[in-house]
Amino acid sequence: MTDTTLLPPAFLSKLASRHDAVQRVAALRAQGPVVFTNGVFDVLHRGHASYLAQARSLGGSLVVALNSDASARRLGKGPDRPLNNELDRAALMAALESVSLVTWFDEDTPLELITELRPDVLVKGGDYDMGKLAETQVVLAYGGRAQAIPFVDGYSTTALVKKIRQG
Repeated sequence: MTDTTLLPPAFLSKLASRHDAVQRVAALRAQGPVVFTNGVFDVLHRGHASYLAQARSLGGSLVVALNSDASARRLGKGPDRPLNNELDRAALMAALESVSLVTWFDEDTPLELITELRPDVLVKGGDYDMGKLAETQVVLAYGGRAQAIPFVDGYSTTALVKKIRQG
């Protein structure tokens, strides 16, 4: 019998460098439209799980691009954010059934990455005005579509962190 405790979890195979993500997204197209979303996803909660499941239902696969730690810090969520480093956030994201592939971007927005990956569907949370995003214009220009998914009320990483800190 083989001791499997030393083997990395299978879900880690969903992690891809930016370079490898381009080839892997091309392969995912065989499963149907490729859906793309991005974010920090610092402390996963039910709202994230619901959002990601809804996003996945819009196509054959779901690619999640995480803000690198440096990119996340530039978002101004606080000097100690993200709480979880990019590799830990990526591993947790990859463990989710709805997620097909996880990669990273270091820029302030995923515009360059979207241009490289050319997803069929761009998805963002309901707090975004899709018409105002440069990413939307890029996706629409090559024939893709963009859609906002409403938030599940009562779930927010920022609110959760605040609650934990208040004890």
